[in-house]
Amino acid sequence: MREPEIFQLSVAAAFEGLTSKEQLYAHHTARIILRQVSPEATDIFDFIMALHHSCDGQWEHLARRAQVDMTEVEKFLDYAAVFLSQILEITLALEIRSSTLMSHLMTWRSWRTVILLQLNYLLGVPSDTSQSTYYLGEGTLDNMDEVSAVSKLVELLYIFPENTRLRKSVTAEGEISRRTYDILQASIDEDEATLQEPDDQSAHCTRIRLIRGDHKEELKKINQSLSEAMKYAANCEQQKLLSGIAESFASGDLNAYRQAQRVWVKDKAPKIETVFGFVEPYRDPLGVRAEFEGILPWAEGYEESNRKGPFEKELFDIPDFASVQILAYCSSLVFPGINLPNYNDIRQEDGFKNIIFANRMIAESQRARGIHMIHESERKVFQEHRFTAYYIWVVLHEILGHGTSKLLQEDSQGHFNFDREHPPLNPLTGKPIDSWYGPGETWTGVFTDLSTTVDECRAELAGAYLIDVAEILQLFGCTVDSKIKPADVVYNLFQQLGVDGLRALENYNPSTKKWGQAHSRAHFGMLQHMLQSQNLTIRVNRFLLQEGKASLGRMLLRLHIYRCTADMRSCREFYEDLTTVHEEALGWREVVLMKKDPPLAFCHANTFLQGDRVILREYEPTVRGLIQSWAERDL
Repeated sequence: MREPEIFQLSVAAAFEGLTSKEQLYAHHTARIILRQVSPEATDIFDFIMALHHSCDGQWEHLARRAQVDMTEVEKFLDYAAVFLSQILEITLALEIRSSTLMSHLMTWRSWRTVILLQLNYLLGVPSDTSQSTYYLGEGTLDNMDEVSAVSKLVELLYIFPENTRLRKSVTAEGEISRRTYDILQASIDEDEATLQEPDDQSAHCTRIRLIRGDHKEELKKINQSLSEAMKYAANCEQQKLLSGIAESFASGDLNAYRQAQRVWVKDKAPKIETVFGFVEPYRDPLGVRAEFEGILPWAEGYEESNRKGPFEKELFDIPDFASVQILAYCSSLVFPGINLPNYNDIRQEDGFKNIIFANRMIAESQRARGIHMIHESERKVFQEHRFTAYYIWVVLHEILGHGTSKLLQEDSQGHFNFDREHPPLNPLTGKPIDSWYGPGETWTGVFTDLSTTVDECRAELAGAYLIDVAEILQLFGCTVDSKIKPADVVYNLFQQLGVDGLRALENYNPSTKKWGQAHSRAHFGMLQHMLQSQNLTIRVNRFLLQEGKASLGRMLLRLHIYRCTADMRSCREFYEDLTTVHEEALGWREVVLMKKDPPLAFCHANTFLQGDRVILREYEPTVRGLIQSWAERDL
């Protein structure tokens, strides 16, 4: 494993600008940790923390005690820093298993087993080569018809899946095989309820139960901090938000969380934002259940007509956009920006927020990600223009990518949010639409494993397609008179599309033919679509950029309409064909892996109470500094 590239999420200057009440609010809402998606993850975390505490961060002392060369310890520190920054990367264990240091440290419970096993695990549908603790028990996903039936039942009971896991068990009673599916719901409260009893007349009986109390200990700690934070909330909206989140964590009922999200959306431009809960489904191989994340940022500082077509929301207020500084971002992926909430009905009825993380974006201005793929004669200019193009792309991705599209739907009362008698024409076929979302159906529920990658692809396409619009570029200070001109931004963006499309192959596993990351699959699909267009090559030609835009537009239109009309079948056929890695691309992958960029890690600050004062402590952006920052969180 290459030495990680570590960036400090510097926040001291912004923190000093907060009032003492705001600092106390920030301190209490940042205390958060949760079990992640591997059964070994908590043991690995405890192992790293125990080693740090055993030598008080003086790693040379550990090397002498273990009688190993310091270079072996440095390899371990690189691994530990990336693990902590990403919360979990099970495949990283493969790269340090042969380390001499490990042979001296084999006494740590489950960690010993993890290191000695011949691991080849990716996160995915449980199999011989992948695992996911969203799905527990042997063969939980073997019978997808049964899994779909479970999903349909909980959907009818208005039990949302984001904060659940699924466990299957089988018991034999004579010749009858009884299968039980347990829906494990994250909550502090503990109980169980049978949602469906087995049919004794059937040879294969299935019981479905709801069991509350998953992650209860972690949620108790979180709610304690939420209770303290409420004392320092700036307004009633923030108090209602934290109260609703706490209620949801206590009961497991996501209806309380959803109501809290409605309050959050209406709390316009607060000094301190609060984003946490079971939010993004990127790590669920089925794209339905969400990873817990916590983000604590604070702020640094329209539409002329109603010309919306049938595939756009009726509600599109002036975008709630904020550029903020992150104190804490507890998640496996630290995104440069977010667009939340994910619940489409809330987005349609109440709106959404767009948040860009300024101190996260700074890393992009300093990184040389994929620069070796750019022709040597253009590298200097590429690096100079990259951040501007990337920043505009991210903003458009969030506001006009994730922020647009209307899901055509029938509700439980038989009402439609479009004219059923005169349905809109499908621009792909020229005929009236013939598919839509049924009662209770959601985007993730219908598109399952494709939902996250297709939506990220659609948002990336929207940002890339619109980046040459002069009026938009003027908003970012890009004019014919600026140092970086509009033509430079567009050219650089298409270079980035090529680089990101190739770098995406790092996250493709040829043995399983699976993609490990939603954004990577999207970037490869975009590159493939452009390469399929006439007159385009991988070398960007300034005179052919309009053909590149046309290619992006055709792909964007397809994904947009598939999403709006719940046309899963057409979407899967189109997208899976586009993201299939053919033999030539496998050759590209070998070249990409030979010059793989170093892993990216972020070093977060901590806050500590000294009497009534909150003290902020930042750490050096090194592997040692990053590990120390986690150790001092006392999790």
